[in-house]
Amino acid sequence: MQRIVLSLIAIMTMITGNAQTLTERQLGLAACACLMAQGDMNRLETAVRMALDNGVTVNELKEAFSQLYAYTGFPRSLNALGVLNMVLEASPRGGLEGVWQEGKPWTRPAEWDDAKKAYELGTKNQTQLSGKPFNYEFCPQDDYYLKSHLFGDIFAGDQLSAADREIVTVAALSGLEGVAPQLAAHKQGAVNMGNSQQLVDELCAWLCKEGYTLDTKWPKGDPNPYGKYFIGQSYLADVGGGVINVTFEPRCRNNWHIHHKQVQVLICVAGKGWYQEWGKEPQELTPGTVIAVPAEVKHWHGAQKGSWLQHLTYHKDIQEGASNEWCEAVDDATYDALKAK
Repeated sequence: MQRIVLSLIAIMTMITGNAQTLTERQLGLAACACLMAQGDMNRLETAVRMALDNGVTVNELKEAFSQLYAYTGFPRSLNALGVLNMVLEASPRGGLEGVWQEGKPWTRPAEWDDAKKAYELGTKNQTQLSGKPFNYEFCPQDDYYLKSHLFGDIFAGDQLSAADREIVTVAALSGLEGVAPQLAAHKQGAVNMGNSQQLVDELCAWLCKEGYTLDTKWPKGDPNPYGKYFIGQSYLADVGGGVINVTFEPRCRNNWHIHHKQVQVLICVAGKGWYQEWGKEPQELTPGTVIAVPAEVKHWHGAQKGSWLQHLTYHKDIQEGASNEWCEAVDDATYDALKAK
């Protein structure tokens, strides 16, 4: 128990120690990039609308989604552009805050018509991003593609600054698994291209805090063997001492249930979620929230619509004959009506 409390204090210190300096526009770009990389088109639609409302232009989003094909592949790039197009067609006059901005007119970069200029620009950009000349001699093909195309042709566009491009790239890579070396390189590259180290650190912390990523020290675990009592996908990891870490994907929640003759304790460690007792208003779960669920109280808990959730759970005050009773599911109408503060 002492280990849990100390870990929780460390998590809270990390979260509250960073003051936000990113603009709403930068956060909008980052959210869209992260969700695009994950292929989460449902959440991306909401993020696109929020980004446009917060000053990101239509042409900037086109540029961001086009650039990210180099990191996530054409299918996800084209899907994201499709979501953007759908949003614009559904709201041709813009969002609640007024008409969305188209942005500066798109112009064809001169480098596209001169392979030598594109290669020279790419070499310059890659050197600045890497902090030194970079030559991938092991694979000359990729070395050429990086210099001529990614950092040449793509970076030649004028819709996004070099600093913004790296915010977009770091956010996208943060949403992918198995790309830790590339993410680390681009975190440093984001600084080399004009962002402060504080801003880059804040960006990664914000993506986790808002539930776009699951950047956590707690293990995700394996698919939940009790999945039939959940809507959506969840995972369990035994972290020792009778404590289980439960990870919920966005929108995932468990059925209403009752713990007989035992108290359940929930400690939220990442993301955002909900906890609700029968007949009472729901409570938000954010990192640091601790809930002691009384015995014999019907309740449910799970992730919010736009966020992952991780919480630790264990039982205390366990009496003889303790058991769990699973009840009906939390239907979509009830769940979708919940609104975060």
